[in-house]
Amino acid sequence: FLLPAPLCLLTMLLPPLSPGDPISPAEPISQAYSLALYMQKNTSTLLQTYLQYQGSPFSDPGFSAPELQLSSLPPAAVSFKTWHALDDAERLGRAQGAFQALSQHLQLVGDDQSDLNPASPILLAQLGAARLRAQGLLGNMVAIMTALGLPIPPEEDTLGLVAFGASAFERKCRGYVVTREYGHWTDRAVRDLALLKAKYPG
Repeated sequence: FLLPAPLCLLTMLLPPLSPGDPISPAEPISQAYSLALYMQKNTSTLLQTYLQYQGSPFSDPGFSAPELQLSSLPPAAVSFKTWHALDDAERLGRAQGAFQALSQHLQLVGDDQSDLNPASPILLAQLGAARLRAQGLLGNMVAIMTALGLPIPPEEDTLGLVAFGASAFERKCRGYVVTREYGHWTDRAVRDLALLKAKYPG
């Protein structure tokens, strides 16, 4: 069961700070961690719903294509040694960049599916909710970086030039990679934030 996305975000985004209030990283980290955990409960449902509506081979039992990647979307996979050695700025900067890219890519996938599967309100609603949650987690990452005194990278157009003449199969592949990586990055964000939560207890 999915809560309405706006309600979910309203309950998890940070309250406004008054001028002069001390900014502690503990609160935005806790907020981000709660949202990431909520997102994690729904990522596999999004991926399975997406595959179900794309037809064969995507909807075939056990479908998986880990070799498919997008140059515009950073993969979440990283060795444990490399991940564990990241400092706060690197860890948060990579997560911030990933969820910025994911929010833009999920918009593109939503547009693609509105064209390819217009009679699939469940899928379109789940894609819209995922995009809002990615934007919400992105906002929380920025709040954490601000609290830690880290520089905030400028917003980028991660999509660049989109091939509007892409075939239906190419668009389905693109959507598969985006929904898959959304799940992987959410899993990684939970690990990142759990580490930061232990480092900066409230």
